Amino acid sequence: MTGLEVQHKLNQLLPIVFLTGHGDIGTSVDAMKAGALDFLTKPVCESLMLAAIDRALQRACIEWAKRSQRAEIEERLNHLTRREREVMALVLTGRLNKQVASDLGAAEKTIKIHRARVMEKMKARSIVELVRLAGRAGVHAADDD
Repeated sequence: MTGLEVQHKLNQLLPIVFLTGHGDIGTSVDAMKAGALDFLTKPVCESLMLAAIDRALQRACIEWAKRSQRAEIEERLNHLTRREREVMALVLTGRLNKQVASDLGAAEKTIKIHRARVMEKMKARSIVELVRLAGRAGVHAADDD
């Protein structure tokens, strides 16, 4: 397997810093286009290598935090009932309780209850926060679930 083939396998897991003894411009361009954080050729200055590793660790921490946050939000979404998901999808479009009730053929009071449960389960204090949470999990107003 070449270094670029390994990169394609690992790219989703962690930031990649290439260190090679046989680097050329074409390979370095390919590596960077494929998502490498840095491309160093041997012999490399220790401070440059440590700086590249530091950038990679910082990027890895940021990406880990994003994945953790998304997983937490998805876990909250998994606790919603089918009806709560339907209500949330319509609420994300900006529809009022009365409109959601009409769309779903339910009483407005029932929609208020579902909406309150959505807010509670999603741990959102406002509709704006609910929209942000849903967006971080890849759920948008147009989604049915």
